[in-house]
Amino acid sequence: MNYTIEDLQRMMSYLRDPKRGCPWDVKQTFETIAPFTLEEAYEVVDAIQKGSPQELKDELGDLLFQVIFHAQMAKEQALFGFEDVVSAIVEKMLRRHPHVFPSGKLDSFGAPSELTESDVAGMWDDIKRQEKAQLGVDPDGDQSILSGVPDSMPPMMQAVKLQKSASKVGFDWDDVAPVFDKIREEIDELEEACISLSHAEVEGELGDVLFAVTNLARHLKVSPDVALMKTNLKFRRRFRYIEDKVKEQNRLLVDCSLDELDKYWDQAKAAGM
Repeated sequence: MNYTIEDLQRMMSYLRDPKRGCPWDVKQTFETIAPFTLEEAYEVVDAIQKGSPQELKDELGDLLFQVIFHAQMAKEQALFGFEDVVSAIVEKMLRRHPHVFPSGKLDSFGAPSELTESDVAGMWDDIKRQEKAQLGVDPDGDQSILSGVPDSMPPMMQAVKLQKSASKVGFDWDDVAPVFDKIREEIDELEEACISLSHAEVEGELGDVLFAVTNLARHLKVSPDVALMKTNLKFRRRFRYIEDKVKEQNRLLVDCSLDELDKYWDQAKAAGM
């Protein structure tokens, strides 16, 4: 049987019913559900990296359920409903794609655009600024170009967003060479900190290294989150190979020398794992 978005909304209302719903679902709030929303978003990315359409379908469903969950809680508080969420995003996309919808309506789908990707990015930022102005942003409020980057965003993703924002006003290098120099400089400072400075100062210097490496990823047009995720998956594959090899010998990992484990690691690497 094929269910609809309306069925999903109705299910969510039943789960949240104070008398007959699920006790766990009923007691949730925006704050308590937020970590699950973030987790589901990461699981969508994980499914994409695995190249599994079935997993992607399931994980997208889980993420959609999070949207429905938040919308239901908002509806209960008379804040907004799911229909308002849909209308808001459609209207926003129509505003931000005038090169695709000239009259700002879905039925105005026009001729192929001659704009470049760079043109579109610049126009997108201009439209976002206009939207903020129309919302009457407090002139005495935070006017930093970095204010649009949420503090709650995962650190590595946040670093990229901060760097992109600063780059728009010229605070950036024109090519990648100085970025490598900056990474070497930060690593040297970290090494010095490890010798003579406090834990807090070492932490600060390590943060500088990570920020510089993230900046390199941005210049190379690589997502540091995705790159690290792929490396994590690679580490899992190779380490499992080590575990399997040790298990074949009826031994424990702790009983093996580092040289032995490194030998299996190299085998896994040579096998393309």
